[in-house]
Amino acid sequence: MGDNAMWVAAFTGGTAVFASWVTNLGNVRAARVQAESSAQAQHRGRVRELRRTAYLEVMERAHVMGELYRRVLDAFHEISIPDQQLTRLEELRAELREAYAPLMQSVRVVVLEGPSATAEAAQAVLDAALKVNRCLWHITRGDQDARARFNEVQGAYRRCQGRFVETARAAMEAS
Repeated sequence: MGDNAMWVAAFTGGTAVFASWVTNLGNVRAARVQAESSAQAQHRGRVRELRRTAYLEVMERAHVMGELYRRVLDAFHEISIPDQQLTRLEELRAELREAYAPLMQSVRVVVLEGPSATAEAAQAVLDAALKVNRCLWHITRGDQDARARFNEVQGAYRRCQGRFVETARAAMEAS
């Protein structure tokens, strides 16, 4: 019976060591999975925050451009003397040129950060702003049809701006 007790003790000890090794292996795998999950969650959080910041930047820059376009419309209505109106429009064109570069830069960030639907909507805002700016240039050069076109392209700019906001909102809800 002594030999059997020795074998039982050895078997029990071996089983305990093996069970400990299996448990340790499981704990290591669980810790690795948890670390990977945590890293992925942090990455998703960083991407979400980068996108949110980029979207807000485009919205802010687009709003500045829209405000300048409103001032152009005000100049049409408030200044009746042609030379004074032209001077004011030239001042606004200079302000729009200064405001366009930051808008372009913020749109590039959105194009980089994605997703594609939001990038396309941001690019549409930039393209619409360029059309409005060109139309204003034509107005200052005396193109008679440019005033009517300005109202059209400025309205298109506002619609693009609204589409970008909706697309950005949908992208944030999806992430």
